[in-house]
Amino acid sequence: MKTRTEYDSMGELQVPLNALYQAQTQRAVQNFQLSGLTLPVGFIRALLQIKQAAATVNQQLGLLDSKIAGAIVNAAKAQLADTNMQQYPVDVFQTGSATSSNMNVNEVLATLAGQQAGLAVSPNDHVNLGQSSNDTIPCAIHVSAVQAITQQLIPALQHLQAVLVGKSQQIGHIVKTGRTHLMDAMPVNFSQVLGGWQAQLAQAEHGIQQQLQQLQALAQGGTAVGSGINADPRFAAAFCRQLSDDTGLAFRPADNFFSAIGSQDSAVATSGALKTLAVSLMKISNDLRWMNSGPLAGLGEIALPALQPGSSIMPGKVNPVIPEAVAMLSAQVIGNDTTITLAGQSGNFELNVMLPLIAYNLLQSISLLANGCTALADRTISGFTVLEDNISKALARNPILVTALNPLIGYAKAAEIAKQAYKQQRPVLDVALEHTSYSRSELEQLLDPARLCQGGNVA
Repeated sequence: MKTRTEYDSMGELQVPLNALYQAQTQRAVQNFQLSGLTLPVGFIRALLQIKQAAATVNQQLGLLDSKIAGAIVNAAKAQLADTNMQQYPVDVFQTGSATSSNMNVNEVLATLAGQQAGLAVSPNDHVNLGQSSNDTIPCAIHVSAVQAITQQLIPALQHLQAVLVGKSQQIGHIVKTGRTHLMDAMPVNFSQVLGGWQAQLAQAEHGIQQQLQQLQALAQGGTAVGSGINADPRFAAAFCRQLSDDTGLAFRPADNFFSAIGSQDSAVATSGALKTLAVSLMKISNDLRWMNSGPLAGLGEIALPALQPGSSIMPGKVNPVIPEAVAMLSAQVIGNDTTITLAGQSGNFELNVMLPLIAYNLLQSISLLANGCTALADRTISGFTVLEDNISKALARNPILVTALNPLIGYAKAAEIAKQAYKQQRPVLDVALEHTSYSRSELEQLLDPARLCQGGNVA
């Protein structure tokens, strides 16, 4: 590999010739060969946006030469237009403040800006002016999370809800056997089933939306420990205004920089809201898997779209691959939440020291959930069909329908009828006809599954 010599405060170092980064990034590459995982592109882009806004504000405040500031802004715009992740090679598992990633971006922009301006542009004195890794990285976590949630997750989540509403309009009238404890229970219709799922998702969306308010409060301006040392007192407010203009999102300075730098409570709370959505998606996925089970020896209530062969040895087998995949990604998000919770506890005095881990897991959770919602909507729910013959056969023989007669004949008598119907494998209506004084037409009305879905007393 061809190299060039770069220098930092610790001395000289050989850096790949074509690398835009400099010595501090190269030291990190050498020190942190731990996972091969790098921070997500959304996080790097947030850092680039922060540097762009900071250079603009520092020029406006008269703190940065206009030519250098303009070159930094242009370099950031170029990287945002075409983010080459090969220039951002630092491992996720690095120094807890993610100083290496902050300096990585500083060095890439310094190199590009220097080439454009024909001047020596310093990663520290110019690109990082008025900033610290300790406020910039928490800021980047919030900015990248807000962007990912608003641009990816919320649209995907709302799309899934819309698909459920549309599907309910198509099949909502069909009545099926309800189940509690996986055992036959009172009937429900598909409108109620899908409506329950949609309500879960709406509640999860509300919880995520609530967290955006806290994520839009930024640590930038607190610098090293929260006191704002080496930052102009006007910088924080001006920075947030500029970043809001650049991104189209409403950011504001944190109410307390010490809290914003020493803790990651907002990220922890956001992860909790994401975990709630993951739990909902897992429940919905497993319901779909159960209803699709069979086709002969399972419930066989619905048929999911056949997307691919299900077995390398059993010809003709088709599996519920999308619900399985969504259940797995939900498990990953739940695991990520545990990681973020533990990382959130690492706010030692004035700085949390697991910031890159929080960034990686939080953004992965958002991305997984967004993709899962889209896949579940477009490749599962929109295309499944209801096997009405199977449903009606099971429904007619469901002894639990006798529950509707409790107010008329009492629980004990109803239990006798249910047990006999199950034992003799006969419709509960026929058995009730033998053991009550009601006519068939009366029992047909009292035990009508569609009517029972409406709740209340049937008497």
